[in-house]
Amino acid sequence: MPRHSLRTPPPGSTVLMARFSAIGDVAMTVPVVYSACRCWPDRHFVLLTRPSMVPIFVGAPANLSVVGVDLKDTYAGVAGIRRLAAMCRRTYAPHVFVDLHNVLRTRLLAIFLRMHGVRSVRIDKARGSRRALTRPHNKVMLPLPGSREAYADAFRAAGMPLQECFDGLFPGPRTAPEADFAAITAPRAPGKRWVGIAPFAAHPQKIYPTARMQSVVADLAARPDIEIFLFGGGDAEAAVLQPWTLGRPNVHCLAGRRYGFAAELALLNHLDCMLTMDSGNMHLAAIAGTPTLSIWGATHPYCGFAAWRQSDADTIQLPVPCRPCSVFGNRPCRRRDLMCLDAIRPAAVVARVLEKLPPTAD
Repeated sequence: MPRHSLRTPPPGSTVLMARFSAIGDVAMTVPVVYSACRCWPDRHFVLLTRPSMVPIFVGAPANLSVVGVDLKDTYAGVAGIRRLAAMCRRTYAPHVFVDLHNVLRTRLLAIFLRMHGVRSVRIDKARGSRRALTRPHNKVMLPLPGSREAYADAFRAAGMPLQECFDGLFPGPRTAPEADFAAITAPRAPGKRWVGIAPFAAHPQKIYPTARMQSVVADLAARPDIEIFLFGGGDAEAAVLQPWTLGRPNVHCLAGRRYGFAAELALLNHLDCMLTMDSGNMHLAAIAGTPTLSIWGATHPYCGFAAWRQSDADTIQLPVPCRPCSVFGNRPCRRRDLMCLDAIRPAAVVARVLEKLPPTAD
């Protein structure tokens, strides 16, 4: 980010932003981007992201445009980024560019925009502090500023200080229209408590052992007042989860069904609890207003990726000395046994879920 803040964009001007990444990273921008739009209602905000991420932005403020950008074809490579910059100048005439990603692609975009007078700021990823937190020895076990704080700092550097003006994608718990998730399930039956479970993550070092999670599902499913929804991605994850539903009419597998973000976010809003890994589903559940528990292995909330409004009480993790061994969970386990995950007992996970649930369904 620049050493000094830029001047506040004038009323009526356009603020261009970009975040091209995985689901969780994009979901983490939502509270800050929505807050920026509401704190500065007389500016127009344009967020560039991947086309598949656009549906995440439910109930977006009127002064926010979310634009899906095809980086694989239309805007691929350096020449594509140059075309993207030209398109943005021609279509939106941005006053400033706020880079919420800070990777080579967005830095190039900033350069091409700056060549035509569009100033830019970018997030600080605190890479040095991350290395100190994840190194094998002499770790500095201090919490780093969260990603949302880094996003907010970028807006401050662009001359737009923020207050949080975000209370979730929906007005409150169970306020999403039931019709939005009718393709997934019927409305909640009286006396039922709804639990979502998302047992996967981008890397094995962040995934609670499958056999243990299956035990968690079996224990919860044995309680007749609990309805379970299993969240996952494509056919490979569906193949793992589908057998967990056999003989259990109160367990439903959503993996591989491709209901879409809008339907799944609406369902999330109606859940009493969501159990996840450190994953995109954790962030989606949080911004949908769902009480969320997350299991952490190789990564750690100190790295700055805790879910929106998630406290330590919302995490399940063990004080293994080698944790965290990486920021994103993409490095092999140094111990080779993933004790940080394998030592978490299924009974302990079940107990935490039951603590999170209301005593009875409304």
